[in-house]
Amino acid sequence: MNTRFGRKDVRFPDGMSCQSADGKRLSPVSGRLAKTAVMASAALLALTACGGQAVASLTTASAFSSATPTASDTTSAPATISCTTEDSSETHQQTVFICTKADDGKLLWMEQSASKRVKDARAAAASLALKAAAAKAASDTAAKEAEAKAAQEQAAAESARQQAAAAESARQQAAAAAAAAAKVQTPVRPVVPAAPSGCDPNYSGACVPIASDVDCAGGSGNGPAYVRGPVTVVGSDIYGLDRNGDGVGCE
Repeated sequence: MNTRFGRKDVRFPDGMSCQSADGKRLSPVSGRLAKTAVMASAALLALTACGGQAVASLTTASAFSSATPTASDTTSAPATISCTTEDSSETHQQTVFICTKADDGKLLWMEQSASKRVKDARAAAASLALKAAAAKAASDTAAKEAEAKAAQEQAAAESARQQAAAAESARQQAAAAAAAAAKVQTPVRPVVPAAPSGCDPNYSGACVPIASDVDCAGGSGNGPAYVRGPVTVVGSDIYGLDRNGDGVGCE
């Protein structure tokens, strides 16, 4: 099938060319083939214009392109659309781009998979930061509780020490008081010689006769017996001679 092209030339993958039926050479391919639809259109045009030669050349170029990525296969971010709203999306050359905040805080267009990786890494870092903050808070709380417990134990120990010191001081004071009391001598009455025979042994000094009643001589008593004092009461004052209870009667 012979086909002649007028104003528009057929475009093929880079490095390919074609000749028309009358032997005139067509213009070489100058565009970038990034879409499957464009490649299909080029294949259809090649079949129409050059027959089997174009088909074979196109098949070789497609196989090489699918095996080894080249500059023409790299999908670039949309250059005419500003990335101003985070997580907004745009489809460019059949590729979905997401407006993503980079690590430096700038908004950039990223392919959907790359944007997901960046967001997942950022979420993982934030999760680790939260866990680290929670662990630090728990550690700080435990440290404060331990410090408060140590302070309470120290206060309790100080209180016990003070109580023990007070008890020891009281014991020492009691011991000192007991020692002082022990040093106080009980007054001892002088030894009075025994009353002579016929004298009452409850008295000494003057002889108090043994009678039904004895009064002090010169007193108001009515006898029947009398004694001239003073006399010392060494036993029981059976006659009532010591009126003031100082141990001496008939003064």
